[in-house]
Amino acid sequence: MTARVEAVVFDYGGVLTGPVRDSIAAWIEADGIERDSFSRTLKAWLSRNAEDGTPIHRLETGELTVAEFDVLLAAELDTDDGSAVDPIGVLARLFAGMRPDPAMFELASELRGLGVRVALLSNSWCNTYPRERIDALFDPVVISGEVGLRKPLAPIYRLTLDRLGVPADRVLFVDDAEPNVLGARAVGMQALRHTDGDTTWAALADLIPGLPRRAVSVTPRG
Repeated sequence: MTARVEAVVFDYGGVLTGPVRDSIAAWIEADGIERDSFSRTLKAWLSRNAEDGTPIHRLETGELTVAEFDVLLAAELDTDDGSAVDPIGVLARLFAGMRPDPAMFELASELRGLGVRVALLSNSWCNTYPRERIDALFDPVVISGEVGLRKPLAPIYRLTLDRLGVPADRVLFVDDAEPNVLGARAVGMQALRHTDGDTTWAALADLIPGLPRRAVSVTPRG
């Protein structure tokens, strides 16, 4: 039997925001990036088989600055017209299209109103977080670059649990990346892979008494 959920820990990018892939797609189009070169680099630096200490790992733990990472990433990328990628502001442009998802912030607020603890656990690519907003709603806020740890490795989940003060089996972790979901389960947390706000809200409504169900968004037919 699943333990009662006393706390929900949310990822940020791709969970409390719109899909990261949409922002990446817009950047690739706008900058004329050769898509395969980005996919190849992402796989080499972030896949499950990537060796420890890749530039993304070091960015997430705060060992690399944005400027240093921008140079490394730009050097790996090709463009459709063969020109060099401008290294200045690569990450800023990559994340420029990412916006907070109002429905997910509403969900976190509803949970808090029910007495459920809500926390944030995010791997930072030196993103610009709306700190005033998240600090007011989430407690604790654990950001990889600030604590020198990263998902999906166990220490960052344990740190979050220590700061929450809630047993692991009574904490639900919500993330859009499967490796991070598996990492949470490995330390005894409940975990849910996020695909969209409606699905996540419905799943939590099944788990948490008193959470109102939300009308499913319907895309109008053209």
